[in-house]
Amino acid sequence: MTDDRVRVYVPATVPMLTRLREEGLPAGAVHAVTPGLREWYAEGDEEELEYVAFTRAAQDALRLLHDDPSAPRRRVVVSVDVPAGALGRPDGELGSSAVQLARPVALEAVAALHVDGEEAVADVTAAVAVVDRALAGDEDAQFTVDGVEDHELEWYDPSELDVLLRTVS
Repeated sequence: MTDDRVRVYVPATVPMLTRLREEGLPAGAVHAVTPGLREWYAEGDEEELEYVAFTRAAQDALRLLHDDPSAPRRRVVVSVDVPAGALGRPDGELGSSAVQLARPVALEAVAALHVDGEEAVADVTAAVAVVDRALAGDEDAQFTVDGVEDHELEWYDPSELDVLLRTVS
């Protein structure tokens, strides 16, 4: 990655991956290591900060799944390297990793694809069913949502997109 590029983590769904080759990923809310995240987690090294941003993108993928009942119940995060100018200003809130991606991202910018394995599907399905209640402060729902984080997302090279889609669709 060159100095003028930023690694961002895009929450997604399997149907979004099916459109990735032709349409790219849509502009919108993504996660990255922001000044607010660095300040909040000052003792964290770069790898830890990246993991926080990645995890938050995986949490946002649950909301995308909630909004698309036909999507396979697997969280998807796409790691993308974009020019710094492609990002809007961070929201400025201490600890936030949220930024806005100003324009769609082509497959060529994708560094890696991350998708839940088969063993996570039951827990993801349960979390998707209660994610809105968790966001509203329901502690039992939050416990269910937090349980999904016990599953690490599997890593795929962008060249494996077609193989991945055959596996998870």
